[in-house]
Amino acid sequence: MRFAAIDIGSNALRLLTMNVFANNGNPIFKKESLIRIPLRLGEEAFMDGVISDAKVKKLSGVMQAFKNLMEANDVLQYRACATAAMREASNGPEIIEKIFAETGVQIEIVDGSREAQLIYSNQIAETMEADKYYLYIDVGGGSTEISLITAGKILFSQSFPIGTLKILNNQVNDADWQPLMKALKGFRKEHKSITGIGSGGNINKIFKLYGDTEKGTLSQKQLVEAWTHLNGFSYAERVTVLGLKPDRADVILPATEIFLFISRHAGIKNFLVPKIGLSDGIIHQLFAEYQTALVK
Repeated sequence: MRFAAIDIGSNALRLLTMNVFANNGNPIFKKESLIRIPLRLGEEAFMDGVISDAKVKKLSGVMQAFKNLMEANDVLQYRACATAAMREASNGPEIIEKIFAETGVQIEIVDGSREAQLIYSNQIAETMEADKYYLYIDVGGGSTEISLITAGKILFSQSFPIGTLKILNNQVNDADWQPLMKALKGFRKEHKSITGIGSGGNINKIFKLYGDTEKGTLSQKQLVEAWTHLNGFSYAERVTVLGLKPDRADVILPATEIFLFISRHAGIKNFLVPKIGLSDGIIHQLFAEYQTALVK
């Protein structure tokens, strides 16, 4: 069986396709393909409060292309979710209707709590030790979602309007950090040790460049080293010398800043970076719903 997820983020659009196989009653998820288009809806949504007709036209074209690819690959079911940029754009609902009329792709604008729930749906809890506390962190262009987890249970989950594109555009002030800081300090006071779980393209790249790929961990010290090293290059040098993609080379610094802020205030010394995110969660949830429908 083949399922697909469309993630309409503030920085990029993604189409993830997965095959799901049954193994003695347990599903095995195998990634088939991931296509990423750096449309950057957040640049307009966060600055102007609306997404321009030009961007909407490009978005519609990408959705049509994604639909064609899903049909060609015999995708059984898909779900398309839009996050912070579409949430904050005043013409978001209008865009959803336009895209559906032009392509037949139904897009769901998810709020922060729903986004955090979908991200958690990727069964990452199965890899956690039952007696430890974990802080799941997903950093996007327009928001950061965190979830405190132990023994497979979510103790706290919240979305904060702090994202990489917003920082780049000077749209995050000191007051915006305060609610996140309060939550993190509360975690640190209640729990002696918390392990971070990083999600998103930026932390994946940071881990690849600076982390311990054999152990699958990224320490706070390595995160500081990453910030210092990356900050020593200009945007152009991060592209030409470090080989980063142009749409990654600017947002990777504010992403590092967000992860450092969280690690310092929550007392996190080490991060796991399993390379999973919203798209993975969407597919896991789709499969769970598919199984439930079969039982009925």
